[in-house]
Amino acid sequence: MTAGPADGPHGAPDDEPLPDGLQVPDDLSSLLDAEPSADADGAADGTGPGGDPGGTAPDGDDAGPTPVPDDASALLGEQETPTVALVLTQVAVPGALAAACALAKVDVDVVPTPVGAVAVLRDPAAGAAGAQAISQLLRAVPVVLMERREQQISATRWAQGAQQGDLPPGLILSDAPAALEDLLLATVRPDELEGVVSSVGMSRWRAMRLLASSRPRP
Repeated sequence: MTAGPADGPHGAPDDEPLPDGLQVPDDLSSLLDAEPSADADGAADGTGPGGDPGGTAPDGDDAGPTPVPDDASALLGEQETPTVALVLTQVAVPGALAAACALAKVDVDVVPTPVGAVAVLRDPAAGAAGAQAISQLLRAVPVVLMERREQQISATRWAQGAQQGDLPPGLILSDAPAALEDLLLATVRPDELEGVVSSVGMSRWRAMRLLASSRPRP
């Protein structure tokens, strides 16, 4: 008999208990790198060198005044529906993040990068809901939601299910892996990258198994 979509491997039902000794963590923070790199930490909390939010502006006249648009209608682009939405995390195990998103009913394709897994929303319009859910799963560290609307890219910081404020996208992209910019510009699809794990179609049984097996051993 062939297992249905809700079945686990070998036809195991979703409500089958996990094997002895396996526990599903309720906080994915345990799956982060033990010592996140400086680039990973900066990308996730939106800080520049030295932990200064938004980076440090250059001294002297080189900094220059902040340009103000003559036509405020240019700001209306922020209200358009995003065409791309993704969430930057420091999770080291993409399968675990995809499994947690499957249990939270968030449809994402998780792309591994050297600085942490990136969750690409299947529905870009659901970016805020996805960032809220993922930031609740990662209680110890913030995540960053990046969205593209036409030619405009925005970044917002989320922590414990709440939006914490805007971040400069250029600062995040300056030290980010090339795959992040490719995903934002839609020059590459998540399924074209190596190591991608999708939460779409993942059964509850398989998701719990992945989370349990990804938990660090004491």
